[in-house]
Amino acid sequence: MKEESQSMEQEATAEETTSMEDIHEDESQQEKETLSQEEKSSDEIYETEEQQEIEKLKQEAEEWKNSSLRAQADLDNVRRRAKEEKEKAAKYRAQDLIESLLPVLDNFERAISASPESEEASSLLEGVNMVYSQFLEAVQKEGLEVIETKGQTFDPHQHQAVMQVEEDGFESNQIVEELQKGYKLKDKVIRPAMVKVNV
Repeated sequence: MKEESQSMEQEATAEETTSMEDIHEDESQQEKETLSQEEKSSDEIYETEEQQEIEKLKQEAEEWKNSSLRAQADLDNVRRRAKEEKEKAAKYRAQDLIESLLPVLDNFERAISASPESEEASSLLEGVNMVYSQFLEAVQKEGLEVIETKGQTFDPHQHQAVMQVEEDGFESNQIVEELQKGYKLKDKVIRPAMVKVNV
């Protein structure tokens, strides 16, 4: 019986040891699972934070790219406008000078239209006519053009109506007479022609 009792004690001790080992194994397994879950959770948090950071950086990069494209477009527009203004300035560089010379042209035309009363006046008029021709040629090289009026329909962009008359032989809104010549510099009207217009 003693042996039985010892045998039972040994079995009980063996069972306790086994059950203690099982408990330790279970605890160890649970700790491993807990650690594994914590690591997974930590990894997931890290990956989520990393993805958020990546998305944020992508968004910033896109904003910088858009900002750069807008700046480039603005620069292109500034260059284009500067080029256009430079071309316009070159095209109309003589405008101020020519505008100041228009009264001189008018006076030449008045002098030429005068009737000479003597031979001296006739030769003087011939000289004035030559100077006028040279002068007119010089300003025409710069792009000065006379605005046509004879038989033309009134155009408010090129003509200034100073009188309205009722004349036979003219259509309505047709120019009857030119009172002062008008001029264009290239394609720009610098002085409209003063005209009489048929009603």
